[in-house]
Amino acid sequence: MAKKSKKQQPGGTPATVALTAAGVAFTVHAYEHDPAHPSYGEEAAEAMGVSPDRVFKTLVADVDGDLTVAVVPVAGSLDLKALATAVGGKRAAMADPAAAERTTGYVRGGISPLGQRKRLRTVLDASADGHATICVSAGRRGLEVELAPGDLARLTDAVVAPVGRA
Repeated sequence: MAKKSKKQQPGGTPATVALTAAGVAFTVHAYEHDPAHPSYGEEAAEAMGVSPDRVFKTLVADVDGDLTVAVVPVAGSLDLKALATAVGGKRAAMADPAAAERTTGYVRGGISPLGQRKRLRTVLDASADGHATICVSAGRRGLEVELAPGDLARLTDAVVAPVGRA
């Protein structure tokens, strides 16, 4: 019997498939995505009834020519200088959205730190450690996964550093 690829897994995304394969406890939260909402992350927090400091957005930045993932609370923003420092770089800028989509295999607003097409260096904001669980994109707009921040850091080999700002 042929092994199914991540894209062929019924009812899952590459992110949920990766979590299941790793044996990590997680909860999926689905909601109806509103294309008119100005913020994917704030929309997720509102739709799930979860505090925005527990819902984290996945941002892709270019650090000295290498794409790097930053996972920060939707209630704040990414400190690009702190991100560069966290990975031993000198300069960071937001990545071209098309490059981020092509490299991760996800669309903007649905980029997950898990199950990416090409695994990128990842930095998880240190504020995540203040919560028993956090929510991140499950790999498509309108779908989030809730899991322990330690599990996310372990599965993505993330550096945990203060890269978010209020």
